[in-house]
Amino acid sequence: MRAVRGTARVAVRGHRRDGVGRKSTTREPIIQEPVSSESTAPEPEATRRDADVAESSRANRGWWDRNADEYQTEHGTFLGDDRFVWGPEGLDEVEAELLGPPEDLKGRDVLEIGAGAAQCSRWLAAQGARPVALDISHRQLQHALRIGGTIPLVCADAGALPFADASFDLACSAYGALPFVADPRQVLREVHRVLRPGGRLVFSVTHPIRWAFPDEPGPEGLGVSASYFDRTPYVEQDDEGRAVYVEHHRTLGDRVRDVVSSGFRLVDLVEPEWPAWNTSEWGGWSPLRGALIPGTAIFVCVRD
Repeated sequence: MRAVRGTARVAVRGHRRDGVGRKSTTREPIIQEPVSSESTAPEPEATRRDADVAESSRANRGWWDRNADEYQTEHGTFLGDDRFVWGPEGLDEVEAELLGPPEDLKGRDVLEIGAGAAQCSRWLAAQGARPVALDISHRQLQHALRIGGTIPLVCADAGALPFADASFDLACSAYGALPFVADPRQVLREVHRVLRPGGRLVFSVTHPIRWAFPDEPGPEGLGVSASYFDRTPYVEQDDEGRAVYVEHHRTLGDRVRDVVSSGFRLVDLVEPEWPAWNTSEWGGWSPLRGALIPGTAIFVCVRD
């Protein structure tokens, strides 16, 4: 796989809860433009170095635009078109109700951040909510258009949300945006601004403990190989040293402090266990590792 940490390839937009995944209802095939061997870029160099807000945003926008087709081709059937699952473990919002009981979603304005092809937003719309799907990648949102629906789609950076204050009742992000930004507090403050008082934010990210382990699904991924406390970003860069993909590490304590300092009250921290029915591997996530160490952390926050 491309990225050592793996969330670039496994940034989950809505996994199925059955081990195989239902057949996607996508009506059109995913068409990729042919790439000639002459124009194929060399593999980027993987390193650990600093990357600021601007560099991280530029690199990850480009990465997702270039890789959206491959991502949807590889994972589209597994994801389906209209499910809301929080991570590779398969925790389904139907059962988890982290945004609240499904019947209470009707009429609610919901912002999905890092929506990809808007699978979670389609599920929300089916419950009677009024979702808006936001993503930094124009190409990912083109896949949302391809799948279809009437959900508003917005291409924007999560650190500068193009919405008025108090526009939404709820906000959610399933492995979207927060693992890739250099300043998560900037994103959280923006979400706090656009939520109405009493609004809820729920977001999932790679469990921070995973940064101490190799990003491998097999036995080689079970031994600690790095410091959990090393917050140096993981960067892939081209031969001129320009970042083409960036992922940022925050410890569990960092994440909690980010939430609280941005004006939220943390009401739950969910660490889904790997269920017996899920036999799938997704990047570094697997039944073997899932039975031993957590892979996903879900933060449930309230804007008082």
